[in-house]
This record gives sequence, C-alpha cells and structure tokens, in this order.
Amino acid sequence: MADVTTSVQPPFPHPSGARPPAIPRQFVPRHVAVVMDGNGRWANARGLSRIEGHKAGEASLLDVVAGAIEIGVEYVSAYAFSTENWNRSPDEVRFLMGFNRDVIRRRRDQMASWGVRVRWAGRRPRLWRSVIAELEEAERRTVGNTVCTLTMCVNYGGRAEIADAAAALARDVQAGRVNPSRVNEKVFARYLDEPDLPDVDLFVRSSGEQRTSNFLIWQAAYAEMVFLDEPWPDVDRRHLWRAIEEYARRDRRYGGAVDRPQV
Repeated sequence: MADVTTSVQPPFPHPSGARPPAIPRQFVPRHVAVVMDGNGRWANARGLSRIEGHKAGEASLLDVVAGAIEIGVEYVSAYAFSTENWNRSPDEVRFLMGFNRDVIRRRRDQMASWGVRVRWAGRRPRLWRSVIAELEEAERRTVGNTVCTLTMCVNYGGRAEIADAAAALARDVQAGRVNPSRVNEKVFARYLDEPDLPDVDLFVRSSGEQRTSNFLIWQAAYAEMVFLDEPWPDVDRRHLWRAIEEYARRDRRYGGAVDRPQV
C-alpha cells in the first residue's frame, strides 16, 4: 500500500523573509519546466570542479520547489539528467548517477511533508538500477500527495520520448488495438512518458543560454520562455517568482489574434 501524507507542512521560508508577489491565480502558470544549467561554469569560476557545482545546485532545486508551492504552481518538471549527458566524462556521469539517486533518497521525505508528489520521466536503459529504485520508491511514497507534482526527468530527452511514444503507438496499430486513421495529437499524447502531465506554461532556463536543449519539446510547444542570467546554484525562489511575474505580463494567444487598431 502506498504511503500518503496525512499532515502537510508549509515549506521553509526564504532566509531573506521574501514572500511571493501577489499575482491573480489565473496568471500563475500551472506547469513550470526548469533547465538547471550552469552548475559546472559556476564551479569553475570559483576554482572548483564541476562536481562541486552539481552539489551546490541541490539547494537551488529545493528552494525553487518551495517557492512554487508558495505561489501556487501545481507542476514543476526538472531536467536532472538528459539522454545526451551520457556524452560527458565517465567520472562526471558516475557522479551524476549517484548524486541523483542520493538527492531523491535525501529529499523524498521532505517533499512528502510538503505534500509534493514525486514522479519520474525518462528511459530505463542505461540508467542505474539503484537510481530507478529510488525514483520508484519516491513515487510510491508520495503518490497520494496533491499540493504540487515534481517530475524528475532523469535519462530524459524530448526526441527520445517522442520516438518511444511513436514506437509504442506503432505496436498498438500493428496489433489492431488502434485504428491509424484515428490517430491525432490527443491519441499520440497518451503514449508519452507521463500522459497526464499538463502542457508546460512557463519554461525557465538558468545561466544565460537561450535554447530548450531537447527538454519537454512536445509539452512545451506553447510555453512562454524566460531565460535567467544566473547559473543554477545562484538561483532561488525569488528568481522563479520574477519569471512568473514576466509570464503574467505575456499575452498568450495560442495562434489566435485579433485586430487592435491604434487610436
């Protein structure tokens, strides 16, 4: 039987005492995707190894999740390890595997106490079994939580997700379970890693880079992009709130438009 949090506690306050801006609920993004970029550059600028930068980034993720809860974001998706990250040095890959496993183990009870549901999106092949075990245990322990959903994207790639979905759909078509003439975007989306994950409203990337890097490319088709100059270890909930303030000022038309004559 899955564990269910019976007493939800608010997250710890920001050390500065900062509180979230007063934004009308309809202007708060439901789903925020986060590319946690710049850990290595942050460390190298301080004469440290890239590994130290990854360690420093753990606190940033925790604080951003706390800030998401405080302002009312329902879903946070974090790019923890991409399918392309296997191309890094063997030492860094080994560290990242162990680090992701240990972060999930260290933080799952804290996430549970905040009412956070932890989920995993990504491919199983190549991923350490110990990492999969910790991700699945975190999912099991937090399955009944409803305050916020944190999706850890580990061994994840947007193109890989779409390719895997297409392969699964093709198998069902071949088996006669799906009529190919009825395949549309809604049907295809059922084959994604987390088919009930809502579309991304706000896509945030740190460290000044302005690209999606193959993250949630199906779900983020209409996301508003906000790029932060700060490397990930320098990011906290105040940066998230500023990104949400920027999001709230955007005019989201989803391909539609109306004339607004100048007077």
